[in-house]
Amino acid sequence: MALDPGLDADRPVPADASALGDAPRIRAILTEAAREGRSVSYSELLGDLGFRFTRPKMRAVCRTLEEVDRLCAADGQPDMAVLVVRESDRLPGQGWWVGGTALLLGYHGPWEGAAAARFIKEQQQAVFDYWSGR
Repeated sequence: MALDPGLDADRPVPADASALGDAPRIRAILTEAAREGRSVSYSELLGDLGFRFTRPKMRAVCRTLEEVDRLCAADGQPDMAVLVVRESDRLPGQGWWVGGTALLLGYHGPWEGAAAARFIKEQQQAVFDYWSGR
């Protein structure tokens, strides 16, 4: 729960659950990260939305990442879901891989390990390059 600075610090204000589906807000968070040349962990993204990490919330955000990428494509921008990664290995979760994006980009390798890390680094760099200076 987030604390409202205008209220007594002992009285937490529930995070707005609609933030999990707010594609423009999530897109703005990822755009800022891209401009800074960095990936964002699922936990960090949820924290930016006012939540602690839980698997159900992570899955909800993952569904919204599909909409973020759709909006990016409509605007001629690179997909940004590739910036959202696990803290453990800094790779996107299974949903990103099975969602078809990797295949559309010509990658047919494993979802973990050195080959996956190289592929993700290349894809993230393309996003960083696009947003650099914008």
